[in-house]
Amino acid sequence: MSKKVSILMGIYNCAKTLPEAIDSILAQTYSQWELILCDDGSQDDTFQIAQQYRNKYPNQIILLKNEKNMGLNKTLNRCLSQAEGDYIARMDGDDLSLPDRIEKEVSFLDEHPEYAIVSTPMVYFDEHGEWGRGKATECPETNDFIHGTPFCHAPCMVRAEAFRAVNGYSEDPRTLRAEDYNLWFRLYAAGYKGYNLQEPLYKMRDDMNAYNRRKLRFCMNEAYVRFTGYRMLGLPISCYAYVLRPIIVGLLPKRVYLYLHHRKKSGKD
Repeated sequence: MSKKVSILMGIYNCAKTLPEAIDSILAQTYSQWELILCDDGSQDDTFQIAQQYRNKYPNQIILLKNEKNMGLNKTLNRCLSQAEGDYIARMDGDDLSLPDRIEKEVSFLDEHPEYAIVSTPMVYFDEHGEWGRGKATECPETNDFIHGTPFCHAPCMVRAEAFRAVNGYSEDPRTLRAEDYNLWFRLYAAGYKGYNLQEPLYKMRDDMNAYNRRKLRFCMNEAYVRFTGYRMLGLPISCYAYVLRPIIVGLLPKRVYLYLHHRKKSGKD
């Protein structure tokens, strides 16, 4: 029997992009899925659009609504509390999953019980089209956590049992916007391992709206997650200098940050 997949999607002020994101799930070659949407206090038509999809596909789409904005970590935990799947996948309301993404991730986890996490690199796009492709270490080890998150969050799929073994996402406000990095630290500390398929199966919208969501306090959160995560994994004291990296990046002028960001994601470095 095919494994059921629960796809978690926290949605917030993404009315313009949500239909395309949901349509990319409806177009998946793998059919045993449920999509759990949770609106995090949107101020546009996001919830109404999600309702239209839920009404059209009531057997596959679950819709929740937060009374106020709670943040992605709490929103995803609400989705997780409703999930019935053997595998938990992620999706964002302004991105696109390629048609065979779910099928290939399920196939990998089915065939490799030694891994609890699977993800893929991402294709980056904006209003002008695709402009970059990411890379990912195939079998991340603890040392791969030093320089940054070893897995892309939005394209990931995780065994439900592993998710629940570490009590889902941390709701500590100091982990907000770095809740995925914190999750990987905790999963590895608990003995779970992950793998990155080398084929990009997900398209991430990376435009000026994405830049505008970048705030120094979230860079401070990443520094905190790095510090606590290095301790969880028993990484050497010499790596702790990298705790400061997200703060330094957060202080860069906009023009410098965008130049370096695009250079890295477009493969010029």
